[in-house]
Amino acid sequence: MNKGYNNPSVKNTGPSFPLALAGAGERVRVVFIQGGAPFKERLLSMGIQVEDTMEVIQSRHKCAVLIAKSENRFMLGGGMARKIYVTKE
Repeated sequence: MNKGYNNPSVKNTGPSFPLALAGAGERVRVVFIQGGAPFKERLLSMGIQVEDTMEVIQSRHKCAVLIAKSENRFMLGGGMARKIYVTKE
């Protein structure tokens, strides 16, 4: 399921997958956000949007994910992490 390719402005850097499946230590780029406006606004308020890169600090397979973006760290629940599609950097 390569939902990231629905956005023509995003570079094709490989198959996309949900952030919930990324492993600790991986650097990833956001390619697609699945969800409505309230979800996207919530992510935007945290500074997370399409084409951002981040590092996965800790990941509990298909569950919560701790990410680092710039100087900030965010813990995302499994439901949120499954709606954010990424590619490996």
